[in-house]
Amino acid sequence: MTLGDALARATARLAEAGVDSARLEAELLLAKACDDCARALLYAELDRELNDEQTAAFDANVSRREQREPLAYILGEWGFRRLTLKTDSRALIPRPETEIVVERALDHIRDVEEPSVLDVGTGTGAIALAIADESPAARVTAVDVSPDALALARENLELTGVNGRVRLVEHDLTSGLGDGNFDLVVSNPPYVEPEELLTLQPEVRDWEPHVALVASGATEAVARAATQALRPGGWLVLETAACSGERVRSLLDELGYDHVTITPDLAGRDRVVEGKWRDGRL
Repeated sequence: MTLGDALARATARLAEAGVDSARLEAELLLAKACDDCARALLYAELDRELNDEQTAAFDANVSRREQREPLAYILGEWGFRRLTLKTDSRALIPRPETEIVVERALDHIRDVEEPSVLDVGTGTGAIALAIADESPAARVTAVDVSPDALALARENLELTGVNGRVRLVEHDLTSGLGDGNFDLVVSNPPYVEPEELLTLQPEVRDWEPHVALVASGATEAVARAATQALRPGGWLVLETAACSGERVRSLLDELGYDHVTITPDLAGRDRVVEGKWRDGRL
């Protein structure tokens, strides 16, 4: 089978399975099967024959995608800001919306000489590693309740070259977040309401870990625990659901945060809520 034939057949199969951007995803899967060659090279060699090993690998991965397994899990890696991170079913796939969370977090520590940062619910390590990558003076503690997620984050830590500046800790949020040591607490907590789960795309609903998806009071718990973890004048930065910005803003107001603001994502939807911790403690 030629590359051109394989690409056409895979595109049709993925489209039939309901995959958006079927052609693009077929190209990415074919590039992976061809020893991770660049997508652009495929079109220079459409008449080249796939060998048996490449054909088998490509067919297997297309079959996985037909079952709506996320493309990022099949490829085994995903881009996030300046990093390429290992991805699999141990943690949520890093999303473009979360890059805005990192941008807001970096803005709050830009003028801090040696900022101390806490990332709550680190998953792949995306937020913690991106902050360490783009703020070399930062020292980041990244916590998660899932040993599997932390194992994946540790693999990404080894890949990104920020060893020594990110510390990974297994930690349950119910135990609090420490006592006044951090200049910044940042989190992408679970915020999908249980009744919304069935409305999600199969890639999310059926494949990504529900513990990292479904709201269970985590947003409020992080916001409340951060009042003890932040130094006076430190910042809390939270990712939130598109329809929850005002609710989370009210929560931060009630807890005593100042300068509470909502930042939209590129589609204009509420995405980040942030507030500055005042002097004193609850």
